[in-house]
Amino acid sequence: MIAVIQRCSQGKVTVNQSTVGEIGQGLVVLLGVAENDQEKDADYLVHKMKHFRIFNDHNDKMNLSLLDIGGSALVISQFTLCGDTRKGRRPSFLGAASPEKGNALYEYFIAQMSQEGVPVQSGEFGATMDVSLVNDGPVTFVLDSTQ
Repeated sequence: MIAVIQRCSQGKVTVNQSTVGEIGQGLVVLLGVAENDQEKDADYLVHKMKHFRIFNDHNDKMNLSLLDIGGSALVISQFTLCGDTRKGRRPSFLGAASPEKGNALYEYFIAQMSQEGVPVQSGEFGATMDVSLVNDGPVTFVLDSTQ
């Protein structure tokens, strides 16, 4: 499972010009589910993200976590993160999870984040979405449960 996380002061996702998820300070999470991913991969990323110290303290040092600041997460499915771009000019998505498995693990990830005390909003699995955010920093990291 791979996640691109962006520290934000606000984030929003819309489907057909209707807002389906919106947060203030926190993380916008683009989540890709691969065919071999399991619940333990989601558990690892949830634990990492909620404790990942990437928010500034009063000395302007990255010392605070999502939990420390009382931030939220906007989680958006992003199967293209599992694309293989090593050959040719068109990515292969053979390594991405099936839609059924991808949705199940995406929903599991959201439930685990919420259960761990992080307020969560989400996109709509499988939909074409417009994502907007104010990237605070900018601060962006890629987290991979297999590394």
